[in-house]
Amino acid sequence: MIDSTAIIDPSAVLGKNVSIGPWTIIGPDVEIGDGCEIASHVVVKGPTVIGRNNKIFQFSTVGEDTPDLKYKGEPTRLVIGDNNVIREGVTIHRGTIQDNAETRIGSDNLLMAYVHVGHDCVVGDHVIMVNNAAISGHVYVGDWTILSGYCLVHQFVHIGPHCFVGPAAFVYHDVPAFVTAFGSPAEPRTINREGLKRRGYSTEQIALANKAYKLLYRRGLQLDEALKAIADLGDDEVVGMLLSSLENSSRGIIR
Repeated sequence: MIDSTAIIDPSAVLGKNVSIGPWTIIGPDVEIGDGCEIASHVVVKGPTVIGRNNKIFQFSTVGEDTPDLKYKGEPTRLVIGDNNVIREGVTIHRGTIQDNAETRIGSDNLLMAYVHVGHDCVVGDHVIMVNNAAISGHVYVGDWTILSGYCLVHQFVHIGPHCFVGPAAFVYHDVPAFVTAFGSPAEPRTINREGLKRRGYSTEQIALANKAYKLLYRRGLQLDEALKAIADLGDDEVVGMLLSSLENSSRGIIR
């Protein structure tokens, strides 16, 4: 159902069973997949591609130009996957040509009220961003990560999969896979044991993750020494996740 007060650009492409609420604006170069529900007073600008079965709540702005001063109106885009819930007042900006010209959000994510996703960010799958969490430009957020309310993530930071970032934390450096981070600036506390358990990792894998964490943070090793020691733990998935996030770090990790 499309409300009679909604304004939809003729170039916009809507899939099957899409609903558009009152006073919502769908701009040019927007594609919305099957089964999406767009509430009232939403603004969607393009170029933007939205997958299937997404639900976008009132007063959200999706696909707006970035306020980054280097952006000069170039054609960049936003790509959103399937089955996401985007709650009230969320803002998501498109990319810049200085990066990949694209902001990307995966599938099965929950973005709670007033979350902000800056330009050129990449958000994986099954991510939860709690009220007022904000990620600056060029941030990467791995699968199954939780960013608690009011946490702030600096530009170019990478947060690995299965991380938990506490409320009101300021994340200035990269957070390795399955690490919990609290404070301002954010500091490592332990592994996200409960998160790994909920996602089906075995008791042995969680113990291995804890051992790898201690090698990284509790043995007084230099990073290259810790990398070698962690690699010697074997080729289990949790070891690979941690090594990958460490090797891909460009800002240095939280300490």
